[in-house]
Amino acid sequence: MAEQATAQIGVTGLAVMGRNLARNLARNGFTVAVHNRSPERTRSLVAEHGDEGRFVPAESMADFVAALERPRAVIVMVKAGGPTDAVIDELVPLLDAGDIIVDCGNAHFADTRRREEALRGHGLHFVGTGVSGGEEGALRGPSIMPGGSAESYRKLGPIFEKIAAQVDGVPCCRHIGPDGAGHFVKMVHNGIEYADMQLIAEAYDLLRAGLGAKPAELAEIFRDWNAGELESFLIEITADVLAHRDAATGRAFVDVVLDQAEQKGTGRWTVQSALDLGIPITGIAEATFARSLSGHADQRAAARRAFPAAGDKTWQVTDRDAFVEDVRRALLASKIVAYAQGFDQIRAGSREYDWDIDLGGTATIWRGGCIIRARFLDRIRQAYDEQPDLPTLLVAPWFADTVNDGVPSWRRVVAESARAGVPAPAFASSLAYFDALRAERLPAALIQGLRDNFGAHTYHRVDRDGTFHTRWASDRTELEA
Repeated sequence: MAEQATAQIGVTGLAVMGRNLARNLARNGFTVAVHNRSPERTRSLVAEHGDEGRFVPAESMADFVAALERPRAVIVMVKAGGPTDAVIDELVPLLDAGDIIVDCGNAHFADTRRREEALRGHGLHFVGTGVSGGEEGALRGPSIMPGGSAESYRKLGPIFEKIAAQVDGVPCCRHIGPDGAGHFVKMVHNGIEYADMQLIAEAYDLLRAGLGAKPAELAEIFRDWNAGELESFLIEITADVLAHRDAATGRAFVDVVLDQAEQKGTGRWTVQSALDLGIPITGIAEATFARSLSGHADQRAAARRAFPAAGDKTWQVTDRDAFVEDVRRALLASKIVAYAQGFDQIRAGSREYDWDIDLGGTATIWRGGCIIRARFLDRIRQAYDEQPDLPTLLVAPWFADTVNDGVPSWRRVVAESARAGVPAPAFASSLAYFDALRAERLPAALIQGLRDNFGAHTYHRVDRDGTFHTRWASDRTELEA
């Protein structure tokens, strides 16, 4: 039988992330009720880490809930979808009005909105919470993005802010907004993460093709880059991965890994949401599609047989340092585009669902703990703090100057990769987005004309107000619709 009403917070679901989050809470002085469907995991946690703080183990859900102080706060750390709903259904009859269920998994924000509305009808708070940082972050301090009611954050805020990563004395946690706001922001975070990793992978591929360098040599280039404006967690671990050698074969680790990347859904959700919101997140979309393409092994094999690489230009870099610098600048400019598009999507989602998300505050909590933590997040925070209605991050002074400085390099890298037949879809897409954004006039005018021609969809004119249609099939006179 679990102890009665002594725990300040509970965690049910003790796989790696749940286990580490429970340990983090205990290490920070909170008494933590712990529960798992398989009691062996609960016993194992207490046996192996019971000296890290105070745990209250429970083998039944009823005992688990009984161990919690009121208002009860229960963190659910199980698989998204059906398993989460099953745990919620088990918890609801055991809880009282004012209690809080916190979903710290990677749930779709629409599911979170549905659950929040349903549980509100029971007098319960449901808090969809994004948690980024992986296994180590969960244990040592993640970036935490809670949604839900302001009332629930009064209970959860002091707890989450204490266990979150800290940067310059500021916790990487803040209340994002109502209902699904926390999981929405985490979803976009993961979309940016997709783009960031794809751009880094393309930079690696371009450097390897252009320089003919070994992975260990390229690791040193990424280490150098991590000392400058590209400083970030992902650049840091890229150097680690490229420098690593496979113990079994002695070969570079990156050369023994299958080149088929997986995705767990958050990138796809980000792209689907952006389409619904009408926000062009082209870099994130290209990164998502690049992962998808990598997994189509049969198609890739057929294409290699049909289109041998011998027809491609051999890449011969004559100035190594200049080429490395070109790739660095192109990578930085492309990354800025990815972050700009992600923040555009967050703004659009906030307006669509009436969440009132603070964009500068979001950048603040991504500075530590999370996977996309990077030096220039401070600059993003500053840009939105200075101009909350910034039309796009790209036009903020530092970002505009940095992108402008990188444009010649960006164009050279994309052009040379195309000539050499080295795919760089995220680099190319980001450059195309930049060019489209700054174009005086886009060919969308022709598209509007075509739509009116085949479907009478009408169009607007540049010289006067109103909506118009041309009688294409008859005398081609123009009518005001």
